[in-house]
Amino acid sequence: MNKLYQAAEKAIKQSLRLRRGERFLLVTDKQKMEIAEALAFWAKQVGAETTTFLMAETLRPITEPPYLFKQMARKATAIAYMLDPRIEEKPFRGYMVKIGMERSRICMMPGLTKDMIERLVNIDFKEMDRFTKKVIRAMKDAADVLVENPEGTRIEFSVKGRKWANDNGNISRKGTQGNLPAGECYTAPVESTFSGKLVISLIDDKLGRGTMCFENGKLVNYRGKGIRSVIKNIGGDESGRIIGEFGIGTNKKARITPNMLEAEKAFGTAHFAIGDSYGLGENRSKHHYDALVEKVSIRAKGKYLAKEGKFLI
Repeated sequence: MNKLYQAAEKAIKQSLRLRRGERFLLVTDKQKMEIAEALAFWAKQVGAETTTFLMAETLRPITEPPYLFKQMARKATAIAYMLDPRIEEKPFRGYMVKIGMERSRICMMPGLTKDMIERLVNIDFKEMDRFTKKVIRAMKDAADVLVENPEGTRIEFSVKGRKWANDNGNISRKGTQGNLPAGECYTAPVESTFSGKLVISLIDDKLGRGTMCFENGKLVNYRGKGIRSVIKNIGGDESGRIIGEFGIGTNKKARITPNMLEAEKAFGTAHFAIGDSYGLGENRSKHHYDALVEKVSIRAKGKYLAKEGKFLI
């Protein structure tokens, strides 16, 4: 068995934990067909019924799900999403997350590559889970979080009373949304407490460097080509400018690449998203854009959890 099929077996049996008789919807584009075939192979082996939806390039960018697609998504008990990320398709991705969490469970893998699944899914999930839980314990209910980096990031906020999510690769329960590759913990900052400056190396996918300034949870100033592209896509929707997520990467094998799916999992990084808070905060939006901050120092409850990208716990 080659590495791709080994990783696909782990995704089906250990992450999604598909069972006989389940209805599995696999959403892919032509570039991911080799990965889709490996996932479909193992879904068949465990006795799940698989429907593969191939998104034709001529239909993209897609912003609203077609009628027949909606019927498939509503009937599925598990969904895997692998389309190459497009900024214009954020509303469609938002729909996928919403329908997956409401009706079934969903594994979001936008921009997944064969290299990524082979390198980052064949890992010790238990070890990563243990460390991620340690990070959550250090951060939970902190009213005084400070995140800085050598590039000039300085942002302060509270996460008191906010629930944390552990993206540890377990996407087996109904209502769960997770990534493969996995390896992060995240929550929504208390919106009114979130103020300061982020100096980012990447926003969304492949959109480059910039700065983002916040006051009381709202983006009030920004600089950088990538951020301008995001703001243009948000348009007049104010919900897309509100802080929605704070996450910490905990996958030791993940690298900082132009693909946010992997970059946000990299050890010693943090990421912040404007837009929807996935039910962890107050903001609801059809938008959600992750921004990566490298070499972070994180202080919570008066103690440093990390210094310039190296964990101290």
